[in-house]
Amino acid sequence: MSETRPRIRCAQFAPALADVAANLDRMLEMIRDAEKDGVDLIAFPELALTGYAMRDLVTECAVGLDSPEIRALREASGKVSVAFGFVEETPEHLFFNSAAYVERGEVVHVHRKVQLPTYGLFEEGRYFAAGENVRAFPTRFGRLAMLICEDAWHLPLPYLAAVDGAAGLLFLTASPTRGVGEGGKAKNTESWERLLLTYAGALKVFVVFANRCGFEDGVGFWGGSRVVTAGGEIAVLGDYHGEDFPTAEIDLDQVRQERIQNPMHRDERLPLVIAELERAQRLRRSDPAPGDSS
Repeated sequence: MSETRPRIRCAQFAPALADVAANLDRMLEMIRDAEKDGVDLIAFPELALTGYAMRDLVTECAVGLDSPEIRALREASGKVSVAFGFVEETPEHLFFNSAAYVERGEVVHVHRKVQLPTYGLFEEGRYFAAGENVRAFPTRFGRLAMLICEDAWHLPLPYLAAVDGAAGLLFLTASPTRGVGEGGKAKNTESWERLLLTYAGALKVFVVFANRCGFEDGVGFWGGSRVVTAGGEIAVLGDYHGEDFPTAEIDLDQVRQERIQNPMHRDERLPLVIAELERAQRLRRSDPAPGDSS
């Protein structure tokens, strides 16, 4: 394995709903296969350990960071780094839609989903607590950051990860098919594809998009997992809808070259951004609701 040219795999599969044991066995099998294939990093989808539509089973499917399930995934990460989604229960008995990054037997970082969609077919705000931060973290491939599905649709979060030093963004998702666009492709598929290319090109990061597939509770998930280079090119694209394991080699030096040629990070004016956000927040707080004369 070259530390500067890691092989990255997206594990696009359909987790069994609320069957943690079965999903863990499947994930460990996929990690073993990845190790045989010389993969350096494997990314699983959002809530890979549980399936998505758990509803009242969230508390039954939750595991702590000291659980046997997390320990098994840690132990499997000796040669292959692993990013995966799960329901996390804290010692205070809060429940989060979380993503963990494990490497060389250790939990390197846990991201708790910040933006919980609670509209349309989504009900996450009913069952999960919201995360409170976005962080880049050190790995053997440099600094990375993880975001979970809806997080990607709130532009400050990928931006914050990038200015915190992330060279790559890992998006762990369970994106259902919503609407039909031209050529029969789902409308949200087209939106996701534009968004991922925009982040890679604008933030000068490589992007890993690990989306699930299959059907669950009458909802279909569209797959299409991919790896995008810091130059904004698709390095590998997984099948739409079906199980697949798209794998690509990423040249980390390309991040450096892109940032030399396009020095957006160098020229970022963080004091201005912070000042304007604080101003906007003050305005929001002071703006009365319609009809409020107080």
